[in-house]
Amino acid sequence: MVRRSATGRIGIAEVAVKAGVSHATVSRVMNGNFTVDPEIAARVRAAAAELKYQPNPVGRSLALGKTDTIGIVVPDLANPTFQAILRGLSRAAAQDGYRVLIADSFEVSSEEAILAGEARRRCDGLVLCAPRMTDAELEEIVPSLHPLVLINRTTTAADVPSLVVDYGQGVQDLAGHLVDLGHTRLAFLAGPPRSASNGLRLEGLEAFKAANPQVEVLMLEGGSDFDTGHEAVDAVLDSGATGILAFNDLVAMGLMSGLHERGVDVPGDISVTGFDDIPFARYTTPTLTTAAVPITELGQQAWHQLRALIRKEENDAPGSRYQPRLEIRASSGPAKAPRTAAHG
Repeated sequence: MVRRSATGRIGIAEVAVKAGVSHATVSRVMNGNFTVDPEIAARVRAAAAELKYQPNPVGRSLALGKTDTIGIVVPDLANPTFQAILRGLSRAAAQDGYRVLIADSFEVSSEEAILAGEARRRCDGLVLCAPRMTDAELEEIVPSLHPLVLINRTTTAADVPSLVVDYGQGVQDLAGHLVDLGHTRLAFLAGPPRSASNGLRLEGLEAFKAANPQVEVLMLEGGSDFDTGHEAVDAVLDSGATGILAFNDLVAMGLMSGLHERGVDVPGDISVTGFDDIPFARYTTPTLTTAAVPITELGQQAWHQLRALIRKEENDAPGSRYQPRLEIRASSGPAKAPRTAAHG
């Protein structure tokens, strides 16, 4: 008769007694080690099945040196963009039997390195999604996080794939669209100061201004969520701009809501554009003109890159660059006669 352990759970010791082998032999068989004699392995598996033995996943992970789990660190999980990236990553990883551990830094850049290190210790690999830490901080921590994939950041490390969206070109396309509609005074509602993608947008707008000196582009403080867009209404109205480039779709939606409350017509009085093309963008009133990013594909590709690193496979495409696609909808329209800066 096999005695259960003190916890009442069947363990390796009970299987070993039942099969008449050592604990180590049971461990090797359960972990798929093919050096064990086939007849002995069959006896161990039969004993395990009879006893309804379930391997301890933590112990198995320690024995194999792998967890079948990957981690992702994002700056704001409430943002639908990061939710879509996570969806693409988790679904792709699940097809290969991997789970995803999620860490949200809540836009606190000082927390990112700590979260990334803790997540990596618990996982087989890590995805850092749009980290807010400085370039120097990123370069310092990268060596301790391998295998690692970056989304919307780059590093000098040759063995770290980067998936980057061309935000600079995307914002130029949006600005060009507004100019084509007759707008000559634009305003950019900026994103978080430590956001790398915000920096790329700013670089794109500098290039746009150089190529279009007849167009005035004003810079306004903003953020990355609905509330910051809603709170920017006064600044937008005071600017006298007729075309607004919001950092992302959430900011654009918040702004449109605030403008509607003030009785300002979009796009009759002011045209508003977003960025990302989150699912809600096509259902706003009016529907939102934006630059569409293949968000879910970013997550899927991040897993493919990380899987190649984990398995030490050849990677023919260590990095990818994605070009946003202009989606013209109802929130942008022809410019009306020039407005004065004052408002009622």
